[in-house]
Amino acid sequence: MKKILGLFLAIGCALPTMAQSDFNQIFASGVADAERFANDYFSPVSEAAIYSMANGWYNSADAKPLAGFEISIVGNITGFKNKEDSRSFELNTADYDNLQFVDGSISRPVSTALGDIEGVRVFVEAEITPGVTERQEFELPSGIASEGINFVPSAFVQASVGLVKGLEVKARFLPNINFDDDVEFGLFGAGLQYDFTKLLPADKILPVALSAVIGYTKLDAEYNLTDQGLFAGEDQRIETSFSTWTFAAVASTRLPIINFYGGLGYITGTAETDLLGDYTVGFGSLSQTVTDPFSLTENVGGVTANVGTKLKLGFFRLNVDYTIAEFNTLTAGINFGFR
Repeated sequence: MKKILGLFLAIGCALPTMAQSDFNQIFASGVADAERFANDYFSPVSEAAIYSMANGWYNSADAKPLAGFEISIVGNITGFKNKEDSRSFELNTADYDNLQFVDGSISRPVSTALGDIEGVRVFVEAEITPGVTERQEFELPSGIASEGINFVPSAFVQASVGLVKGLEVKARFLPNINFDDDVEFGLFGAGLQYDFTKLLPADKILPVALSAVIGYTKLDAEYNLTDQGLFAGEDQRIETSFSTWTFAAVASTRLPIINFYGGLGYITGTAETDLLGDYTVGFGSLSQTVTDPFSLTENVGGVTANVGTKLKLGFFRLNVDYTIAEFNTLTAGINFGFR
């Protein structure tokens, strides 16, 4: 459980949780059904993770002067408690080759990786020997809301340095972390901020600053399934990659201690999850051995708007802001800076 939690906290992806419980049973219905289910099940959590990772690029529109710097610890919490459309999806058995509801339903809502619907039982039938059919029943997986978790987190260290007049460069990272050789993940990113007000003659007396910000974030993670013993086969693993771009126009006040800032922007991102290795899955006539069964891809794009405040006490600063988007995000930062 520690390894699964570690990967989830890093990328907001519940695939290992599913693999630990009901993923092997979903495979009983065949690879095509498993891929179709996994795509609908994981799509919302991938989208929420993209919005979470893409935030936290700025806490002011006032770019740092030459050699000015700031080192920050940034945390994002992306909520989905009131997003019912992301907590469940409609599973229609007509779209599946072998999966059927035990209660005889043709279509009904089931949980996504973000949801909390429990107790939905399905079955698969397959021919074991000529003329002999066996039925397997199992429960579809619920989501993280059933454990009382209603947010997707992300966190990283970020550094900003002032260069030529009005230009500031940024970098963010989370060093590679390994849990018992089964889960490994790391994050990096780079960005630029340009303060247009630095071009004006009255720059030092203007009460506000206006900037443009662009940032790129990438997270890679790998989860080793071979040692879990869920399937017969070799070199079984999940590889996940998230990449995001953030574009924003930012305005802020320029006061000595407490400042306010806000921005309008656009976020775009891609999440790719590959189930790799050799797997022997299914049962009876549905049994088969497959290599690299499937890949899942989620593309996300949307407008964002945020507002926040920053407290500056010499070398030490604190900031907090709230972003309104497809998935809303609360961001907080602890910052240490000079100039």
